[in-house]
Amino acid sequence: MKNILPRKPRLLLYGLACFLPRASSRQTTTSNATLACNQAQSILGDSTVQTPSDSDYAGASTAPWNLFNTQFKPACVVLPRNNTDVQVAMRSIFQFDVDYAVQAGGHSAMKGWNNVNNGVLISFERMDNISYDAAKDTITFEPAIRWGEIVATLESQGVAPVGGRIDDVGTGLLLGGGLSFLSPAHGFAADNYVELDIVLVDGTLVTATETNNYSDLFRALKGGANRFGIYPNSSFDAVAQAVFHYVRDVEDPNAALLLYFGALVLPDGTLTSFSIANMFYNGNSLPNSTYGELLSIPSISQSLGPLSWPELVASMAEPQPANGHGQLFGASVLAAGEDHDDLSFIDIVHKWQNFTFTFQSQINSTVLAFTPVPVSQITVGKERGGNAIDPPLIPYSAIQFQLTLPLGVPTISSEMEEGRQLFFQEAPRSPGFPLYMNECDVKQSVFETYGQYEFLKQTYMKYDPTRFNVRHTNGPQGL
Repeated sequence: MKNILPRKPRLLLYGLACFLPRASSRQTTTSNATLACNQAQSILGDSTVQTPSDSDYAGASTAPWNLFNTQFKPACVVLPRNNTDVQVAMRSIFQFDVDYAVQAGGHSAMKGWNNVNNGVLISFERMDNISYDAAKDTITFEPAIRWGEIVATLESQGVAPVGGRIDDVGTGLLLGGGLSFLSPAHGFAADNYVELDIVLVDGTLVTATETNNYSDLFRALKGGANRFGIYPNSSFDAVAQAVFHYVRDVEDPNAALLLYFGALVLPDGTLTSFSIANMFYNGNSLPNSTYGELLSIPSISQSLGPLSWPELVASMAEPQPANGHGQLFGASVLAAGEDHDDLSFIDIVHKWQNFTFTFQSQINSTVLAFTPVPVSQITVGKERGGNAIDPPLIPYSAIQFQLTLPLGVPTISSEMEEGRQLFFQEAPRSPGFPLYMNECDVKQSVFETYGQYEFLKQTYMKYDPTRFNVRHTNGPQGL
């Protein structure tokens, strides 16, 4: 594969500032939401601000990938085409004290993070431009474009962005830090920012870089999520042990791994389980020293060979349409330094199996996924000014627990939700290491696990002293 990435893509994200969970009582009234919608519509026009009776309203409000997030009914949907439209929308939202949500690719399992009831939804579906500046080696793209489209567009120019591993994922990935197959060599996806255009809660547009007056905001957006940016039998034990050894021992920045254990309920009601290792190496062959243990485990099939970057991204496409399925995520993290052993990796797989077997009759599928984060990835971030996540210089694995409900099932049973939360409490987790925002549960306090937690609190208070974002939009808790 041709090397590799524009080191620092320039991204257009739309941001606010904020933190801490808001109170459960929401303040938006129907009249306030109507006033905000009417004001934005009078400035931007009917085609940009859509109400429930308009043609493009339903498409935007039901666009999220997660069934749970298609059940919200915003008072209106703003479909901006440029920065100015976003500013107008935020000014109206701020003036009338209205709840709001922001939607880019819509690929979030967190309920309420990309849609809103009786508030204003800002949908970026019309902002999907992308360009590459060869002289500066930078990418500029708008928030509606998805990683599959970005990769396909840039392939002809010999450019591979540090972005999502699944083609359908949108640019919101970057706000949670972003895990890529190129991360071991180039850091979290967000470590490759060069410049960010941010719309603050009051509608002010600022441009943040590593060195200008908004450098704190620039760093906070590397993992700060929507609080700062609008913008898984016995062979399984062997696999889990191999993943531990990979995380602990592999230091080659050209190597990346996404390994997951999956369980799927078949049409006849039986449960089938499997594990899949996605091994990526930026070179001419897979080194045995890197992947030998995994490849030595007996497998049903293997498909190894050279791929272009677009072919690799396409190979990660989800096997079935996810729309119409309720999705729930959760995160854990396990370190693999000298003071850690493989028992925790095996134990979390057993707990995932136990949950899946217990609730087999109520699920469509479950996944337990491991993404190794090597020291090289952490070091890149530090060399590029640091990020909000700021992990220790010890290799670890981000772990995702994903639950998919049967087609059309709109709610999770209280019994299964209790079991899911029990999994998060009892599953092994290494203290002092960060959870991954984009794969967390809404109840997990991810910010508190960040190395730059205190910095995030201070930066939030600077840019949103009235705590507008926390009071009026859903997002991560814990600050």
